[in-house]
Parts: sequence; structure tokens; C-alpha cells
Amino acid sequence: MGHPRGRVVFRGEWEWIGVTFTIWYLIIGSLFIVMALGGSILKRLPITTSILYLAIGLFLGSFGLGSFGIDLVSLDPIADAGLLERITEVAVIVSLFTAGLKLRIDWNDRRWILPLRLAVISMVVTVGLITVAGVVGLGLSLGAAVLLGAILAPTDPVLASEVAVDSPTDEDRLRLGLTGEAGLNDGTAFPFVMLGLGLLGLHELGDFGWRWVAIDLVWSSVGGIAFGALLGTLVGYLVIYLRREHREAVGLDEFLTLGLIALSYGGALLIHSYGFLAVFAAGLALRRVERRLTPGDLDEVLEQVVKGDEEETAVKNETAPAHMAAAVLGFNERLERIGELGVVLLVGCLLSARYLPVEALWFAPLLLLVIRPVAVWLGLRGERVTPIERNYFAWFGIRGIGSIYYLTYALVHGLEGREAEILTGITLTVVVVSIVVHGLTVTPLMNRYVERGQQA
Repeated sequence: MGHPRGRVVFRGEWEWIGVTFTIWYLIIGSLFIVMALGGSILKRLPITTSILYLAIGLFLGSFGLGSFGIDLVSLDPIADAGLLERITEVAVIVSLFTAGLKLRIDWNDRRWILPLRLAVISMVVTVGLITVAGVVGLGLSLGAAVLLGAILAPTDPVLASEVAVDSPTDEDRLRLGLTGEAGLNDGTAFPFVMLGLGLLGLHELGDFGWRWVAIDLVWSSVGGIAFGALLGTLVGYLVIYLRREHREAVGLDEFLTLGLIALSYGGALLIHSYGFLAVFAAGLALRRVERRLTPGDLDEVLEQVVKGDEEETAVKNETAPAHMAAAVLGFNERLERIGELGVVLLVGCLLSARYLPVEALWFAPLLLLVIRPVAVWLGLRGERVTPIERNYFAWFGIRGIGSIYYLTYALVHGLEGREAEILTGITLTVVVVSIVVHGLTVTPLMNRYVERGQQA
């Protein structure tokens, strides 16, 4: 006896949900095969994988098949905000953990100054300038304008992979700065999300804002970083101890990765701190354990890991830390790519005429061409950066999945009405514009940057 299939309402011929799922299996399967076979070719072209996913999403959505009455996607960013929040949440935390693992620099290294200034000073300036634009240009209330600033202020760790560090041994200042900024500001933006919700009456700020300062700003930030760093350190040392001393806990690094991500994120939420910061700190801490326990040059040790027997290098004193970190990072990077495909495809599917506000025609250029450069200039003022580095920092303020998460978080927590539609339309449009313009420019600009570095 066959299993029952639920009936849903589709336009045209698409009447059975089983048919729709079958088509999605074919679409996703084809995409995976194409990326596996043509990934190296795409790297040489002046487009990114995100642009490809976005184009396919637009074709599958209301601007493509939807215009012919074929509905493969019945999701709405406002009505289905709860589901979209969870999907984007997973994609962001996987990417944050990856970013932390790539940064092989100690806590007290001076190279943290650049990403910290970008993630704190530049982000606060960005929130402030977007707030002004929201109140004056979009007619938003102060709370909604602050919320829009917090949604669009963070740069994206998922879509910024082309300008992120290539490997843990990459010490390029621009790549380190952009990777660190994207890893940090997805968490440092959260207090301003809570502030915007509080000004809208959707979150308790306390008398004179004491609760926002004490809990949302100080405790949640410090607690998240501390919890993630402690957990990442403990897990890292425990795994290396078991492998070196007892030849145990070998293999299944995928479970180690998923377990550490879930524990750091869930534990941080349990103590009412920011899970994004906790996950990023856990990745940093795990890499720090590897750095402290790996003897000599990492590249030489990794060469031994690649050439040696996997089971032996996993437990050998000299190679065990590097083997663990490399295995976790490799698995996490593959998860990150899958997350990128899924979420960017959804963004393309979600975009419709309803969420293409006329105001976006001036707001998106204002954000990318004026607000971001001004924020970077103020954030890096006094720092020794070259004009080329400053220009690259100013341009590569990529908006993406983190902004979609914060938008859906706000919608789930009570944002509604006209302001919900404006924020949804502006956010989706800015993310799409960023994917396209940054995706088209990243390859030629980064090639030029590398060439300049080689000539210097």
C-alpha cells in the first residue's frame, strides 16, 4: 500500500507535493554535480558561485517560472520567517566556526586590531548612518531605523569566502582583517538588534536602558566569547590528549565538528549570551590549541599529514594537532558551501516584485558606496594601512546571509506591518545587489591585489 501524499494548492499543473519534491531533488542533485565538475572552472571566471545560485533561484521563483504560473516555492519571507530564521541560523554558525578555524593568530596578537576596529567602530558608525537614512529617507520610526542598521551593518562570513584567508598560514593583512571582521560583527550587531526591538516595544530595555547595557551589550557579548573559547579549548586539549596518550577518539571528525558547533551555540544561548560570538570563539580556540601543540612550521607538519598514514598521523605527537584541525576545517568548509548553495538559492526564490521597493534604488548605492567607505575610514583612522588596503576594506563590505537571519529574527520577535515590509524589501534587495556587484568584482580585484603584492 502506497504512502499518502498531502494535497496542496499550486497554480497550473503542480497539484501534488510529491511532484514538487521530485523536481527539487532533480534541481539540487544537478546543482551538486555541476559544482563538483565545474567548480575549478568557475574560480577562473569573473563570477562567484553565489551569483550562479542566485540566478537559478530567481529563475525558479516569481521572476522566472512563477511568471508562467509554475510555483515551485511557496515561501514568503514574512509569513515563513520562523523557518527561514532556522535555515539561515545554521548556515551562519557553520560559517563562523570555519572563519575562527582559519585564523591562526593568538588572542593577544596585534593583528586583531584591524578586525576589532572594523567590527566595533565601523559597525557602530554604519548602524548610526543607516538609522539616519532610515528616519529621514525611508520615514521609519527610530526603533525600526536602528533595527535596519543592525540588520545591514554586519558583513557576511559566508559570501565573503573569496576575500577571506585562504588557509591558516595565510597572513595577508587584508584577508585577515575581512575574515576577522565578518566573524566578529555577526555577533557585535546583536546588541543593536535588541536595541531596535526594544525601541519598538518588542524587547525589555530596562529603566534608562540599564538592562540593554548590562545584559544585551556587556554580558551577552563577553559571556558568549568566554563560553565558546573555554569549550573550544577544553575539547581541543581533550581530543589531542586521547589521541596522543591512548590512541583513542580517532576518526569521525565530522561528529567532533558538529558537536562543538552545537554545544558552543546551544550552551551560549542557555546562559543568555550570543551564540554567534561563542561559535566563532570556539573555532578560534580550537585553532589556538593546534597552534600551541604543533611543533615547528605548520606547512611542513601538514605535508607529513597529507603524505602519511591517516590513522598514524592522527595519533602521532608531532602531527596529531594539525591533523585534527585540518580534518575539522575541511569538513566545515564543505558544510559551508552546502549552506551557501541552499540559502542563496532561497534568497533568489524569495525575491518578488512585492519586495523590490523603489527606495532601494537610492538606498543600496548609499550603503555600499557612501556609508561603508565612511565607516571604514572612521574605523581605521590612525591605523597604518595603505590606501589600497583601505579602498579594499571599504569596497568588500559584503552583505548576505547574516542580514537575512537578523531580518527573520526581528520578524519572529514581533516586527510587523508597513515597517516589516519595508525592512524586508530593503534587506533582500541589498543582499541581492551585494551578491551581484561584489561577486562580479571580487575575482579581478583580488587578482590585481595579488599582483600588486608580488610586485611590491
